[in-house]
Amino acid sequence: MARRDKKKRAKTKQAPTQRDKTVKTKLLPKARKEPKAALEPMSFNHRRPAWRVSHLEMVDPYGWHKTNSATLKRIREKLGDFESMTWNQILVDGKKRHHSVCIDKIAKPALERLREIEQDDIDRLVSLSLSGKQRVWGILEEGVLRLLWWDPNHEICPSRKKHT
Repeated sequence: MARRDKKKRAKTKQAPTQRDKTVKTKLLPKARKEPKAALEPMSFNHRRPAWRVSHLEMVDPYGWHKTNSATLKRIREKLGDFESMTWNQILVDGKKRHHSVCIDKIAKPALERLREIEQDDIDRLVSLSLSGKQRVWGILEEGVLRLLWWDPNHEICPSRKKHT
């Protein structure tokens, strides 16, 4: 046994010989990789909406504090209905009722409130029509709408009728 140990030690002390130094792999990688998602990673139009409620305004002029329990129930049901759709269906197919609005087109009190809550660095707000004049407003980021305001009388961005 001692003789084998000496031979092993002798082999390890010898200078390395010129050997083939190419890397050998057990498995070859697939010749063609395919992306798991064909859509752009930044695009959220194919996603279903999600909501954030931590920024709900509870003060005038567009606070949620003005709603009663029956109204809140209707709002929750309507937002739940939106969850069965994608952002593309909501904002593109339904653009007459639901759309993003440049902040330079919103009412002065709304713009002032954005400044007060330090959210005036955004370009657009999203308006979702619930019924008639009633709107929910928020900031859309990566498929998540941060709900801000309850607008029961369509005051944040009143529509201007053409030809009047």
